[in-house]
Amino acid sequence: MTNAVAAARAVTARATGTPFLVRCGIGISGLLAMLVAWPVSLTGTQYFIPLTLLAVYPAVVPRGRGATLAAMVVVTGWLVDTAGYGASVELWRVLSIASLLYLGHTLTALAAVLPYDAVVNLEVVGGWLLRAAAVLLVSAVLTVVTLALSADLAGGAFLVATLLGILGAVGATVLIARLLRRA
Repeated sequence: MTNAVAAARAVTARATGTPFLVRCGIGISGLLAMLVAWPVSLTGTQYFIPLTLLAVYPAVVPRGRGATLAAMVVVTGWLVDTAGYGASVELWRVLSIASLLYLGHTLTALAAVLPYDAVVNLEVVGGWLLRAAAVLLVSAVLTVVTLALSADLAGGAFLVATLLGILGAVGATVLIARLLRRA
């Protein structure tokens, strides 16, 4: 226990501002995603404490599977709220959850390669965030356009498009899995 405390003190003594701000962004985006996804009646109770710890965990340990686990818990919370608590599916919630998860994921990727004691210009992180904002904007616009088109495409055409989308997603997953095995 004494070695762990000494190691934690050494890390905090050498930490610099920019990596700390990146990790704060990870924690804030994860916590906001949990707040938006899970039922409101659960957020003020003691049951939300483990969810808060899980949302902040990728900020503390960005290398590993913590971000994936936190994202899966956010999606589970949204499913619990919509299917279990009967909340309606609203566009602002879907876009908020997707945006916060993407922002947390991309900041976790940055933090994973950014040592806690690195001296980094804010322009590096600013450029990273600008690219992330561009991706979020394009994704939100395409989502809204797709939803508008789906209202016009009812019936068989919508079913065919859905099945083709699922097949494309499965095909991409199989291709990525094969490429990873090959390396």
